Amino acid sequence: MAGYLPFDEMDLTTLYNKIDKAEFSCPSFFPVGAKSLIHRILDPNPDTRIGIEEIRNDEWFKKNYVPARVVEYEDVNLDDVNAVFDESEEEGGGDEQHTDEDACPLSLNAFDMIILSQGLNLSSMFDRGQDPVTHITRFVSQKPAKIVLSSMEVVAQSMSFKTHIRNYKMRVEGLSANKKSHFSVILEVFQVTSNFVMVDIQKAAGDGAEYLKFYKNFYHQNKEQTPLDPLERPGQHCCS
Repeated sequence: MAGYLPFDEMDLTTLYNKIDKAEFSCPSFFPVGAKSLIHRILDPNPDTRIGIEEIRNDEWFKKNYVPARVVEYEDVNLDDVNAVFDESEEEGGGDEQHTDEDACPLSLNAFDMIILSQGLNLSSMFDRGQDPVTHITRFVSQKPAKIVLSSMEVVAQSMSFKTHIRNYKMRVEGLSANKKSHFSVILEVFQVTSNFVMVDIQKAAGDGAEYLKFYKNFYHQNKEQTPLDPLERPGQHCCS
């Protein structure tokens, strides 16, 4: 309605503080009912914050409201992603590329980026024994998505890994350096702005050392990339 976010700050600390204190204002042209509802939705106190049923019964909200058709979403996991690539392998084999020339990377908005930040990443609460740097790495780059994907492919092939590309998703797999265990990485390129892309890399199989070696090799070929979290800086973990 307003055309801008209620909370929009350059640094996460200030952003979180304003969200916690509900420091925001609505445009003067907003209806009184809309302002009241928004303030109740963004109430930082969970005891007084409006619930879903109350929102649905709000007089302003009910005006011109058309209930959305319920769609059931399935959880997406690495097994699902692997299955997609496995289908393409059965049709061909070896290193493969299945890219639609008209396809574009999925876009991320500001809320997506905030959720992906370390400050809101709750995975460490559940995976206490898992070092996030040896499992998931995210970085932004000013290079076009196709160039980033090609660079990843070159690095993977230089390490004798096979690559399977479908649009802007890639699976890298092969044997680890000791030739005793399977190594696999799933990555995807997202469009953040017209000038920036974000690459999400997740280790699907293999040990952390092999993953760091893979990322180190890629980092040296693409030094303009910027990790999204200080914990993921290669200079501190895998490039020293």
